Amino acid sequence: METQINVIKKVKLKNPIIIEGLPGIGNVGRVAAGYLISELKMEKFAELISPYFLPLVLLQNDSTISLLKCEFYYKHGKDRDIIVLTGDTQSITPEGHYNVCETILTFAEKIGAKEIITLGGFAEGRAVSEPRIIGAVNDKTLLKKYGKYNIIFGKDHPVGTIVGATGLLIGLGRNHNIDGLCLMGETFGMPVVTDPKAADRVLHILIKILRLKIDMTKFEKTIKEMEEHIKKTDIIHQKMMQEISKPKKGGDVGYIG
Repeated sequence: METQINVIKKVKLKNPIIIEGLPGIGNVGRVAAGYLISELKMEKFAELISPYFLPLVLLQNDSTISLLKCEFYYKHGKDRDIIVLTGDTQSITPEGHYNVCETILTFAEKIGAKEIITLGGFAEGRAVSEPRIIGAVNDKTLLKKYGKYNIIFGKDHPVGTIVGATGLLIGLGRNHNIDGLCLMGETFGMPVVTDPKAADRVLHILIKILRLKIDMTKFEKTIKEMEEHIKKTDIIHQKMMQEISKPKKGGDVGYIG
């Protein structure tokens, strides 16, 4: 078996932008992506499965099982369409991260995407009362474009490494001629503790960039509705973190978006 994307509904897309929000530190990206999907009433059109995910299935309340997967949702817009990529997990191996991200970017090219924004948490190792948004881009020309959105770049808050899809999709995206922006909300850094406040801050910036009108008053209620599934994926992510953080040649991994 290879990493593969199965299209479950053919859709005609116009200049789509991809928003990635997978499980990671504080589940910031996952929560932000989930709320966006809910409020925009987005529709799923493709799924990604991979042998680089943990070898387990999710047991649903009705006793049926489902594979771990990533999902693509779409929403038609006036000027451009929005694609949101979210899911149950990330890869558990370095090789898998590259394989999965390359598969995603190849698919992005196929559907005509020229830009991707990834969402994640920035682990501070301490409690953060008012999370700031840390940013990174894959081309210097993008700094001017996003400089007006109260995103902290460069010297004000240097970013050492961004591990996982949040960083790799941006880095590898350059090889696919896809502009990339990474938005990271400051959070404590506990991998299995969801941080709604950091996700809320990331969402506010993202909404401005996408020029969307979204009601944020239902954010807390939606998070509670997502909690059961989030708990399951938290366990998955904890196992993934344990696998990745095992000592390997070349040093340890210290951060996952």
